[in-house]
Amino acid sequence: MDKMKMSTPDFTRINVEKIAEMFPNVVTEAKDEQGNLVHKIDFEKLKQELSTDVIEGDESYDFTWVGKKSAMVEANKPTNKTLRPCLEDSVNWDKTENLYIEGDNLEVLKLLQESYLNKIKMIYIDPPYNTGNDSFIYPDDYKTNKDQYDEEVGAVDDSGYRMFRNTKDKGHFHSSWCSMMYPRLKLARNLLTDDGVIFISMADNELPNLTKICEEIYGKNNIEIFVWKKKGGAGNTEKIIGVLTEYIICCFKNKKPYDLNYQNFERVYKFSDEIGAYNLEGIEKTNLGTYERKTMLFAIKDPKTGKEFFPSQDMRWTIGEETANSLIKENKLYFDYSSNKVKRIKRDIDYEESQNVYYNLLTEEGSLASAKDECLELLGNREIFDTPKPSKLLCKILKIASKKDSIILDFFSGSATTAHAVMQLNAEDGGKRKFIMVQLPEVCDEKSEAYKAGYKNICEIGKERIRRAGKKIIEETGKTDLDIGFRVLKLDESNMKDVYYTPDELSQSDLIDSISNIKKGRSGYDLLYQCMLDWGLELSLSHKIERINNNEVHIVNDGDLIACFDDKIPEETVKQIADLKPLRVVFRDSSFATPAARINVDEIFKLKSPQTTIKVL
Repeated sequence: MDKMKMSTPDFTRINVEKIAEMFPNVVTEAKDEQGNLVHKIDFEKLKQELSTDVIEGDESYDFTWVGKKSAMVEANKPTNKTLRPCLEDSVNWDKTENLYIEGDNLEVLKLLQESYLNKIKMIYIDPPYNTGNDSFIYPDDYKTNKDQYDEEVGAVDDSGYRMFRNTKDKGHFHSSWCSMMYPRLKLARNLLTDDGVIFISMADNELPNLTKICEEIYGKNNIEIFVWKKKGGAGNTEKIIGVLTEYIICCFKNKKPYDLNYQNFERVYKFSDEIGAYNLEGIEKTNLGTYERKTMLFAIKDPKTGKEFFPSQDMRWTIGEETANSLIKENKLYFDYSSNKVKRIKRDIDYEESQNVYYNLLTEEGSLASAKDECLELLGNREIFDTPKPSKLLCKILKIASKKDSIILDFFSGSATTAHAVMQLNAEDGGKRKFIMVQLPEVCDEKSEAYKAGYKNICEIGKERIRRAGKKIIEETGKTDLDIGFRVLKLDESNMKDVYYTPDELSQSDLIDSISNIKKGRSGYDLLYQCMLDWGLELSLSHKIERINNNEVHIVNDGDLIACFDDKIPEETVKQIADLKPLRVVFRDSSFATPAARINVDEIFKLKSPQTTIKVL
């Protein structure tokens, strides 16, 4: 019976092990801060392994900034934090598969690494644009004096988050922003499916730096840039050149095999003619019929599938073989499988399917003004959010890069436009997309319209926007089967006392306090969700509570995980849990009155459910 580790993986150690498998000669041993021997990488040897030439000197093309190495290390650091359920803020907790997570997105991304590894189809983020007035969480490694740091940062909110205001007079204006973005984008890549995509909205001030960061993390050949027309031109505030556009960087996890989701994209063609009918099963050359002009009875090959087609019996093509081959090279033949006809394309208004191309200019996907109007309509006659994105823009992006059953993540969720768009598109096409919104509960300024409207922080705005948008969509569509709910989870310190992670530091005076290794005030829900994170289970899985011999038993997804955190659990309860044959089961150390009772649990499961993995807190 093993102990739950209750912390995220040590990605540095994992990466070292992967390198050791490929290049054993570059791995050496060194002592860590505690004096323990650990594996380390000899980077000079590794560089030579990856080059056909002799590596000498430090000359190479590189994009760097002050603090980059620290940002890279930050992405690999494990965290002991957890996510605590908040049922009172949630909507349809028992049925929904959507999540709203409050907290620093860097820590949250670390916590999601195992539960959502390679599971997120699409990510959209609208991060701070680094205009000189943005606030964001950043561990300011350049400052060594705590008082000076506090002075730079400003106020600490009710949750203990420090907001760093990155003004242009700071010496590390661009460096701080790059260091904030780098580890988040690196962790986000791990979550994407093999055909996953992340879209990042950005203005021109940090576009070059962001593009370089994305090229480094996702690969230069996996980057595309969309241009979004955000306003029409009226009310220009720029002195010389009015800026009407913003950018959306599109980063494929792997662009080469990526197949854009055409079934969701509106097809608008103009055809000059049809060139004949064909049989989808294909016709043998010997069964072409009696048509006398045999030169019109050749094979036409679909360039996308490689399949050859001949005219149906007693039919002919209306173009010759030379013309057909020319049209295929020009991507001007469309194989319409719904009508069993080959059509010559005169013009493709919206996109060229044969070339797998989406146009990168977005001109009819809403504007900043329409986004504000949308929020005003939903949240009342106050501009409570400065720069929301229109749901129409997000719906377009979802159509491009998501499937009907995709998981969508936004870890700078702001006013929760992404969640709104997911629900809207599901209503339109019958999809079952699920969203995960992540937002820091940044405190609203007391002078702001949001604060005057009763919102204490940005998370309160986002959650209320989702509630109202979901209700509005159902009223307009009449579709009562839509998932418009969300489970609220809040980032917090671990449920476990520090001694859980560092038992070697336990002193004699701590023994009495260590009878329980769980912090006071933590509920069964709290412990369950930390166990789900530890075991890599999706946080949207179904969850019910049953009473077995007056013990509270948590059952996740009909037995993927069963947990009981009561003290001194009777043997009969353990037997009934084993009878359910769960894949995983977890108890507390204090669940067993004696060491013998703990050993007996192993024997019960060996007899009744040998496939069950058992762990304790």
